[in-house]
Amino acid sequence: MQIDSTISAVVTGGASGLGLASVKALRAAGANVAIFDLNAEAGESAAAETGAIFCETNVLSDDSLDDAFARARAVNGQERILISCAGGGNAKATIRKDRETGDIALFPTAEFARVLTLNAVGTFATITRFAAGAAALEPIDGERGAIVCTGSVAAQDGQMGQAAYAAGKAAIVGMTLPIARDLGRFGIRVNTILPGIFSTPLMNRAPQEMKDRLSAMTAFPGRFGNPEEYAALAMELCRNTYINAQAIRIDAGIRFAAK
Repeated sequence: MQIDSTISAVVTGGASGLGLASVKALRAAGANVAIFDLNAEAGESAAAETGAIFCETNVLSDDSLDDAFARARAVNGQERILISCAGGGNAKATIRKDRETGDIALFPTAEFARVLTLNAVGTFATITRFAAGAAALEPIDGERGAIVCTGSVAAQDGQMGQAAYAAGKAAIVGMTLPIARDLGRFGIRVNTILPGIFSTPLMNRAPQEMKDRLSAMTAFPGRFGNPEEYAALAMELCRNTYINAQAIRIDAGIRFAAK
């Protein structure tokens, strides 16, 4: 798909990190972009910076998603690109033994469900609404739309304490092929990026010792990825019509140790 001023796009989680870098890349190519994000202050700031529009959105609310897509389409028209970056996680062991009392604490089921839902269900709900709109478009060079989802290398080699996060991201990887098969008849592609360690606001708040240890796990180069490098891959996945149903790592060769 050629990305220019005739193309509209939606980026979830677009107010910061990987999502914001994707917004900037799309805008640099001329696309009309709607930022979907729960953080209104950051979203308005990102929109002002990039010339995109902002729609405050909760990807876990059907009504919120429906309203956001309606507002985006009223301004930009029907989008042909969806880059889904909304998600999150936590770090808790499956069970944990108190060193003083010996009591065993369980990972709260509700917390596991929350992280799994945010990543997997939120991504899927966004895809269904995008696809329903894109399916009604006239194809361009045989294609109606392109979707880029965001997984994580934790989906394949999650560390201790990442059970919920790894499960949520693995679900995104697992549904990539069947969704691509479902949407192929409509001329819509879907791919998933599995980022390694990237310089996002969350990771940048980590202690320097932890950042150094993580960087040392890469094969080359020994550093965090730049969000612009994620965005460059996302743009290629949108542009290259023959890439479909793939889960692609962008991780500098990192393989997470157990902890």
